[in-house]
Parts: sequence; structure tokens; C-alpha cells
Amino acid sequence: MIKFTIKNEFPVIVALSLILILVITVINWQPLRVALGLPFVLFFPGYTLIAALFPGASDLDGIERVALSFGLSIAVVPLIGLALNYTSWGIRLYPILVSLTAFILAMSGIGWYRRNKLPEGKRFKIRVEFDFKWSEQSRLDKVLTVLLLGAILFAAGTLYYVITTPKVGEKFTEFYILGPGGMAEGYPRELKVGEYGQVILGVVNHEYRRINYRAEIRMGGYLKHALYPITLDHEEKWEKPVYFKAELPHENLKVEFWLFREGEDREPYRKLHLWVDVVQDE
Repeated sequence: MIKFTIKNEFPVIVALSLILILVITVINWQPLRVALGLPFVLFFPGYTLIAALFPGASDLDGIERVALSFGLSIAVVPLIGLALNYTSWGIRLYPILVSLTAFILAMSGIGWYRRNKLPEGKRFKIRVEFDFKWSEQSRLDKVLTVLLLGAILFAAGTLYYVITTPKVGEKFTEFYILGPGGMAEGYPRELKVGEYGQVILGVVNHEYRRINYRAEIRMGGYLKHALYPITLDHEEKWEKPVYFKAELPHENLKVEFWLFREGEDREPYRKLHLWVDVVQDE
């Protein structure tokens, strides 16, 4: 019989979360990143929150804790992302990584504190018991056991193959403009004659190959400025503040941003635009 009890699982959760940060920022090994990232997003936030809310052994049973951990994780992570969307950091990898880690650390600390305030016998503990004697199993049980182990090995092998095999999805390039604050808001709508407007121009390569891009800024149909070469590898991102101005008053002046890929100079690959009123300085 295999039997053991885990009285404090929080150090393991915290350690795995910190290892994930190390893997993402330093090692960047995709299989380990996926293996640690899935419980980090789908289980740890909800589990630590449940531990903080229900520290007692009689509050919830094990199955309820596991089910609620997955459900609350699915609820907590989007809420954290929504909160980040209204900050200057935005919904990006490192802000989400830091925010989720901080949440897990905070809930783990609260859970540990509340659990230790209870008498020893009333604290929640993870108990694992496994009693299996092959010789005492019926023929049907042995067959089912072998099939189950085979299914587990097949699932593990399939997961490993999916993680380690490069996947070629849709090939495209992100092309976007942000306001001066780095958010999808605050775009210049009215400028004085000779006054510079500013936006942040961004390009993200999802083409599964290195590409040289050229970006152009046009006002009223005329080329004003070109940025090149913008050389990006697959999944590499480029962002840069760009400026534009008009020397004459104009109502609803169309400010266009064109993106070209190398070897495709006839038609722009992507187009964006803003409408800006240019007024005479009084």
C-alpha cells in the first residue's frame, strides 16, 4: 500500500510558478514551458483561492476542491487580464506572468496563514492512498489495468509529440497602431498646422520565416515618410513611435499607414488609417 499525506502544498505551487518564470525568461524551452504553464493558468490560481477561502478539511472534499480550482482559475485569469487592459502594461506575456504569480503568492500566503490558525486535526491535508496487489486482481481487472496504462502512455506520447513537433498555423502579419500611451485609444484627432501627431506603429511577424518589411506614412495620398528595413523573425515584434504633421489646414485629412513585404512593392500588404482635422493656429 502506498500512503502519504501532504500538509503544506504551497511551497511546491510557489516553486513551480517561479520555475516557470525562469523557463520563460531564461531557458525558453517550449515543452517545459507548456508543461508548467498549463497548471499555472488553469489550476494554481483557483486552487490557491479555494485554499484561502476554505482552509478547513471539512469545508470541501477533494473532488469539490479540484473542480472548483479549475472553474475559478478560468474565471480569475480573464479578470486579471481585464484589469491589465486598463493599465499601461496591457495584456502581454510578462505583465500577465507577473500578475498571476503575485496572485498565486498572495492567495498561498493567506491560505497558509488561515490553515495554521486551525487546530491540527481540522486543517485540510492532501491524503494519497494507493493499494494495489496484482496477484489478487481478477482477469478482467488485469486486462482493464493494462488497457488503462496503455491509454495513459499513448496520451503522454501524443502530448509530447504535439508539444515538440513544430506546428505551422495560419501565416499572417499583425499591423497595428496605438495611441501615444501604448493603448488602443488616445489617437490624435485634431492638430494645428505644423503640429506633430504621434502614434505607435507595430508589426508582429507570424509568417514562420524571416521577412523584411517596409512601412510608409501617407497624408492625403502623398508619401511623407518611410521606415525600412524592418527585419523580423517568426514571432518577433517591432514597435516604434512615428510622427506626422500637415502644413495646411484640412478637414478629415486621411493619414494612412501602409505595410509592404519584401518583393511585394505594387500593393501594400496591410493598410491602416486615421482621420485627422488640421486647423489653423489662432
